[in-house]
Amino acid sequence: MAAHFLLFGFLVATCSVTLASDPSSLQDFCIADPKSPVLVNGHACKDPKLAQANDFFFSGLQLAGNTSNPVGSRVTPVNVAQIPGLNTLGISLVRIDYAPWGINPPHTHPRATEILTVSEGTLEVGFVTSNPENRLITKKIQKGDVFVFPVGLIHFQRNVGNANAVAIAALSSQNPGVITIANTVFGSNPDIPSDILAKSFQVDIKTVNMIQSKF
Repeated sequence: MAAHFLLFGFLVATCSVTLASDPSSLQDFCIADPKSPVLVNGHACKDPKLAQANDFFFSGLQLAGNTSNPVGSRVTPVNVAQIPGLNTLGISLVRIDYAPWGINPPHTHPRATEILTVSEGTLEVGFVTSNPENRLITKKIQKGDVFVFPVGLIHFQRNVGNANAVAIAALSSQNPGVITIANTVFGSNPDIPSDILAKSFQVDIKTVNMIQSKF
């Protein structure tokens, strides 16, 4: 009987280790083929014999993004849509430009953890833990500092200086996705019914309609 328990424990431990590991790549790369008629979770691979350097290349991250918008920031993505060779590799990059006191508003990445470093300026950054605690974890970071936003959690950045700021962030997915909270809640198509939002945010319907009109 004791031997059976030992064997059971070994199998549980082995299975736990196996399930916790990431799947190994079965080939060198899988360049995205957006024109493929094959429907898969992500992008189908084009013939690796047709691979070219440009499949793994992007130019332009040195260029400042246009921050002339209501939030005062611009995100320049470098993911599988810009570099087909990132397909299946589980990594991507963004450049974020901030006008003075501009924000990258509260949002989430459903498929990626984000690690961000400041290359110019000073940012106030933060994320909120999940229910029921909903604790705000925030810090002011400067050039050369690094901050991590865990996968799926609502997070934000704000330029707290009177000059432009720039950050570079890496994300643990070739297609991390982004859900901007205000746009999603108040700018959905079709609209979420006003009475649902009014009850959720504990405001009157007129206030909800006014906010929805901005999106």
